[in-house]
Amino acid sequence: MLGSRADAEDVVQEAWLRYAAADQAAIVDLRAWLTTVTGRICLDTLRSARVRREAYVGPWLPEPLIERLPDPGTDPGETVALSDSVSIALLLVLDTLTPEQRVAFVLHDVFGVPFAEVAATLGTTTENVRQLASRARRAVSAGERRHTTSRARQAEVMAAFTAAASGGDLDALLKVLAPDVVAFGDGGGIGPAARRPVVGALPVARFLLGLFRQVQKFGFEMHPVLVNGDVGVVVRMHNAAWEGLPPDALVVSSLAVSPEGLVTGVYNQLNPAKLQGLGDKI
Repeated sequence: MLGSRADAEDVVQEAWLRYAAADQAAIVDLRAWLTTVTGRICLDTLRSARVRREAYVGPWLPEPLIERLPDPGTDPGETVALSDSVSIALLLVLDTLTPEQRVAFVLHDVFGVPFAEVAATLGTTTENVRQLASRARRAVSAGERRHTTSRARQAEVMAAFTAAASGGDLDALLKVLAPDVVAFGDGGGIGPAARRPVVGALPVARFLLGLFRQVQKFGFEMHPVLVNGDVGVVVRMHNAAWEGLPPDALVVSSLAVSPEGLVTGVYNQLNPAKLQGLGDKI
């Protein structure tokens, strides 16, 4: 709903406080009551977040949800649970929706809340909620078709991508990039990231090769991980002195890969405020 774990925790805490202060005996349907209250708090949070992001320095990316890669013998149920994570690419699609569209889509299409209940949450009509959810559904569906492929295919593309970028091979890198690929870097005004998204295969390839040359000046380790359910890497740098980053800085990188095996999106999270507590995940 929010693309921010910290915001989500705040919303849950606020919903709990409102429940604790309510006349609980008068609540007929607790699930519906909590859904309505939490949805309204999320709506207010999304509206205020949109205002805050207008002043954000450079591209904004959601906080990454990092998981270790599952072992080959992992229980299939656990793998399914991991695959339910919302990718960075789709979180960015959701971020293009209006707050009302996002709440309507998540409540109805993801959690199966009836349109009438969603209408009560948004303070509008059932028909209007149907239209909000329909517009959101079309946007999300387009994002899924463009950016979604199997995890095995993602791993193959990530291996080719990192080999080409770390080896400085421009031609090999261009082979795995979609013509309209977009690279996002979220430095939050602190980390070294482009202030605007980089668009197009050749500009992105040149930008990434320059980025890898900079990283290679420092000692670093690359750890394969899952980033919001997709294959990615955490780069741990050693003794870095790079445009405001701490000496032991972490960088989280993930790719959006099309069904054709081409990279459609590159997402580099460098903002230290969004990477706290990741050390135990790698």
